Amino acid sequence: METPKDLLYTIEHEWIRIEGKKGVVGVTAFAQDQLGDVVFVELPEVGKKLAEDETFGVIESVKTVSDLYAPAAGTVVAVNKDLETQPELVNSDPYGKGWIIELELSDKTDHLLSPEKYAEQCSNEAN
Repeated sequence: METPKDLLYTIEHEWIRIEGKKGVVGVTAFAQDQLGDVVFVELPEVGKKLAEDETFGVIESVKTVSDLYAPAAGTVVAVNKDLETQPELVNSDPYGKGWIIELELSDKTDHLLSPEKYAEQCSNEAN
């Protein structure tokens, strides 16, 4: 399973790419694989303030509906509008065109998992 080295991860299978004081957020390849074909992504409003681990939307697949959790505290400054008509981007490009939100970070991210720790977690869950 792909685990990009330039990202940080949550135990709930979200990733965040830190770019200065902003962070781009999505769900991992492991998560989308477990979900199956994604058919809908509920996006938050731009301007919404999120606490760390706060639910900011849902992702619906042919198998299940799952909450999406903020990997860090911040304000939503952008949402991926392409997911409204192409939710399958989460499956086909989870670390690129399948991103979900962008946050203006208001807190530290040192609690998040390194790529190595996340890969270890996924390996344990798969067994």
